[in-house]
Amino acid sequence: MRQLRRYLPALLILISVLVGWEVAVRAFNVKGFILPAPSAIWAALVTNWTDGYGIFPSARVTLIEALGGLAIGTLLGVATAVVVSRFPRSRDTVLPLAVAVNAVPIIAFAPLANSWFGALSPVSKMAIAAALVFFPIMINLLRGLTEVDRSALELMRSYAAGPTAVTVKLRAPNALPYFLTGLKIATTLSLIGAVVGEYFGGLTETLGRVVVAGASALRFDVTWSAILVVSVMGIVMYLLVIGLERVLIPWHPSVRGGRSP
Repeated sequence: MRQLRRYLPALLILISVLVGWEVAVRAFNVKGFILPAPSAIWAALVTNWTDGYGIFPSARVTLIEALGGLAIGTLLGVATAVVVSRFPRSRDTVLPLAVAVNAVPIIAFAPLANSWFGALSPVSKMAIAAALVFFPIMINLLRGLTEVDRSALELMRSYAAGPTAVTVKLRAPNALPYFLTGLKIATTLSLIGAVVGEYFGGLTETLGRVVVAGASALRFDVTWSAILVVSVMGIVMYLLVIGLERVLIPWHPSVRGGRSP
């Protein structure tokens, strides 16, 4: 009940926006190709859920691509952060490369990934999503592994704890909130990477292709319905990470209502 009250203002604001949107579109007779009404978007979603543009089967493919990219990017980010924290001298080499990967525009990387792994292969979309996921995971986890309380570190060393024991018993618990913060960012980025990759080519049953096909046919109600599904998937993935956070770090201020890292 307490959590429901917490999100109630946001829900009321969302309902107000949708009602105002519907009223404004109908009052000013806004054309559907400019901005369809929420009722038209919902009708297109219901009509094309399994038939027509097949939004539901397309959403399943896009979700698999996003989750695959999220897993790959997370594993690479965790591995890189652990190595850099264990060998500080590698930071000057690894961090510029990581920044360079993060700075590559997605619209430039997407055609390259399609060329490397095949435009029809979901692996190319996973690679694009992984490239977006990698940096926030790596940089947040690295911060958590390195920004350890000095007195706690000295205490561990006074007990003759080795590097592995320090990492497992001190650095890893300290890094967990930072990792989960990066994972929240990465969930939405993985969907962005998958959808943008699909825009540049892929299977016909993907949300990215539904967006393109709907816009090409001037069915912007279908396009908006696909965008709605992507948004809902992003929200659900984000909420799942929040749930994981409450299970893993109930002691942290970010969960108890304080400031997050």
